[in-house]
Order: sequence, then structure tokens, then C-alpha cells
Amino acid sequence: MDRLELTELTALLRESAGEGEGTDLGGDVLDVPFLDLGYDSLALLQVTGIIERDYGVFLDEEALDEADTPRQYLDLVNRALSERAAA
Repeated sequence: MDRLELTELTALLRESAGEGEGTDLGGDVLDVPFLDLGYDSLALLQVTGIIERDYGVFLDEEALDEADTPRQYLDLVNRALSERAAA
């Protein structure tokens, strides 16, 4: 896998933590904070574990703490995937 797309991230979020009432992950959510989408740090930790295990990458914990939106999270994951591919 070269890139993680928003559709894949939202599927992982739904599988790991469900989907809150009134949350439309199918809309334009790239810049909506995870907390506003109903996902806390535990949900992101679960998704991060799946990504690290399934895609063979290691994601920096400090950078993850600052990834508050899906766009920021995807940028972080996709950077790690690019670095892995270049190695």
C-alpha cells in the first residue's frame, strides 16, 4: 500500500470505535477535529495499531498527538508509507 485514503481511514474508525449519532463520515471531514467527529485518543490509538501492524510502518507518537484532524493524520501515515517505500 502506497497511500492511506480518507475512505480507508473512516472505515478503520468505524470498525474500531463505531460511528457516533449525527456523525457523517461520508461528508467533507478532512479538516474536522476527531473530537468533533466523536473519536477520542483511544479510538485513534486502536486505528494506529491496526495501521502499524497491517502496513508495516511505525508512527511517531508525538506527531500523532498533534494530528487532530483526518487530514493531519493521513499526512502523517502517508509520509511514513512513503519513507518505507523509499527504504
